[in-house]
Amino acid sequence: MGIQDVIKEQVTKNRIVLYMKGSPDFPQCGFSANAINILRACGVEDFFSVNVLEDPEIREGIKEYANWPTIPQFYVGGEFIGGSDIMTEMYESGELQKLLEKTIA
Repeated sequence: MGIQDVIKEQVTKNRIVLYMKGSPDFPQCGFSANAINILRACGVEDFFSVNVLEDPEIREGIKEYANWPTIPQFYVGGEFIGGSDIMTEMYESGELQKLLEKTIA
């Protein structure tokens, strides 16, 4: 199985996925920390996270998968939502909470 297949499986088999630097309990960049804080503010505790610092293949492969150059990358229901900046905008507008409520329910 190629790295793109691995990523596709992770994204489609888990409702909420965050590719990040570090772990939810120990984010290793400010953008990843911001993404975790937003998820927690939305009441999301149960999600699948991937520490891209542990796997260089995933770190590069995820950029190709979404055609998005930065990490973190956030997926809901198999769909790429965006990075930390888009999560922030969606959270501030209330759009992210609505999306997550539908996904968690």
